[in-house]
Amino acid sequence: MRILVFDPFHGAAGDMITAALIACGADRERVVAAMRSIVSDPTVEVVERAGIRAVKVHTHATPEHRTLAEVEKRLEAAALHVPEDALAMARRVFLRLNAAEEMIHGEHVHFHEVGADDAIADVIGACTALSLLSVDGVVVLPIALGSGTATGSHGCFPVPAPATIAILTGSGLSTLNGGDDAELCTPTGAALLAEFATVTPSNLGAYTILTSGYGAGSRNPQHTPNVLRAMVVETAGAISAMPQDIVDILETNVDDVSGEVIGEALARFMAAGARDASATPILMKKGRPGYLVTVIVQQTISASFARLMARELGTLGVRCIPAIHRFTADRTFTEVNMVIGGHDKRLPVKCGWMDGKIYTCKPEFDAACHIAEELGVPVRDVIFAAQATAAKLIGEQKDREVPGGK
Repeated sequence: MRILVFDPFHGAAGDMITAALIACGADRERVVAAMRSIVSDPTVEVVERAGIRAVKVHTHATPEHRTLAEVEKRLEAAALHVPEDALAMARRVFLRLNAAEEMIHGEHVHFHEVGADDAIADVIGACTALSLLSVDGVVVLPIALGSGTATGSHGCFPVPAPATIAILTGSGLSTLNGGDDAELCTPTGAALLAEFATVTPSNLGAYTILTSGYGAGSRNPQHTPNVLRAMVVETAGAISAMPQDIVDILETNVDDVSGEVIGEALARFMAAGARDASATPILMKKGRPGYLVTVIVQQTISASFARLMARELGTLGVRCIPAIHRFTADRTFTEVNMVIGGHDKRLPVKCGWMDGKIYTCKPEFDAACHIAEELGVPVRDVIFAAQATAAKLIGEQKDREVPGGK
């Protein structure tokens, strides 16, 4: 399998990602043509950063503040010059950026730095370059974030930027502080890497390097190469990655609904077929406490779920983050025999599988409650007994896999 490996040890920004992909072999002219649909005169050159030759991309764009709708119109206008899959990726990147901005600032009107033409062109360029490389998967090694402070449209902020942290939270990507007193990973860079990553580094295994290249950032410190390294590698065999599907993420902020109503709404969402539903306490505008209600659903039912959320919560708007890749473990249901309080009982458990092996078992809570009520014992005692029995099953499976295991 052909795998793209990003090594953002010195950080990552949108232009660095685009440049690194060009350096790895993405068709420069086609990438520049895609970027030219956003900015009039993008250029590509070879520069040196602390002794390392790297590709540098310049958009020559002027600052601009735009709404998400305006950014989407810019993307639509570029459709004739950008591969369809790359355009879809670019849209998802900006939805990630928008979700991060709203998580930090509440519902807002304009993007700032990430809505400028240079950011849009970088995203278009990076997504086009990845599409052109036609790899089977993408690995992102630990991302250096930097330290200190930086200045943006919202004034002086600590590094990493709040939007960068919001994007990387829950992405599964590993990070490190990095040695530079500077912003090493930008929100745009974080959103691109989070969107691109499909394979965890631990699943990469042995590989042969086919091509490699470096994308340069704007800064040129004397002793630290401000570059992003990328490699296209060939793995010895198929990578055992977790299965994935495509889901939509629906979100809404509420500040006038009680906890009891939210709890009942979450239960109804799950009963109606949601893959997951949660509520996170947030601080909204004017200092009002509220909740971010998040529902994960299949794409085919997201529109009906938005209506259900509006009815149950009284919200006037539901955000949709569409076509999100979700990695999932295979799961099966079985029953375990256990002894509790001198009684033999059977309890259904859900088992998670990876690489053909069970790695976790979780008792079904409702069934555990029923047994606890029947026997007059605490439900946690039933759960502990079921977990102990399930752990024994996993241990027996591992023994069978070890030569000479008993």
